[in-house]
Amino acid sequence: MNNKLKTLGFIVFGLALLFVPALSQAQQFRALVISKTAGFRHQSIPEGVAAIKKLGEKHRFQVYASEDASLINDKNLERYDVIILMSTTGTIFNAEEKAAFERFVQSGKGVVGVHSATDTEYEWPWYTKLIGGQFNHHPQQQTARMKVVNRDHPATYHLNDKWLRTDEWYEFKNFNESVNILVQLDETSYEVGERNGQKMGMGAVHPISWYHEYDGGRVFYTGLGHVEEAFEDADFLNHLYGGIWYAALGKPF
Repeated sequence: MNNKLKTLGFIVFGLALLFVPALSQAQQFRALVISKTAGFRHQSIPEGVAAIKKLGEKHRFQVYASEDASLINDKNLERYDVIILMSTTGTIFNAEEKAAFERFVQSGKGVVGVHSATDTEYEWPWYTKLIGGQFNHHPQQQTARMKVVNRDHPATYHLNDKWLRTDEWYEFKNFNESVNILVQLDETSYEVGERNGQKMGMGAVHPISWYHEYDGGRVFYTGLGHVEEAFEDADFLNHLYGGIWYAALGKPF
């Protein structure tokens, strides 16, 4: 009898061990990464997708990445908490996919845009307001100084007041003035360049990262991420994860 009880005890203990890892590795949210392009295609996309997958492993969230825009449908989107647009460009969604995307946001879920997500869907006004603006111009890649103007957000908790990076620096048009700016570019720290003989730049207030609530959902955007090296930089990865966490969960911060 004692041997039987011992055997039963070992079986129960073994089953318990099987369940402990599953419980300890429970995923806190699910992210769908879309990296479809219909215009310029950034060489950093593979590094960006791989970095988000590593963030998922580190921070316990599930990541599914695809170039297939048909995944933007009501049934499939039920399983996700946030859509991450990884350097998308051009017109990538059809009418049905746009409608499903809007319903996803309106249901209280989140969107994250990386770099050229602002170079996407120029003919969709709802999207322009959602993502915060449209790409207008960039000078050559160079080092620039950024000013962190709001450190009271998960995407900027870890940053100092000034942040020096080398990247491709976007300027924007049709900017949504209702967004909450997190990081600005200091245009005195780099060459803004010219177009058709006219000096470019956005002036004293040059947003490069922001967040806001829009049409029932949450949105985070960062203009960084053109260069592959960005996705190896701890400060940038923490910046990106903080934005993903905010958009996916909407927890108070």
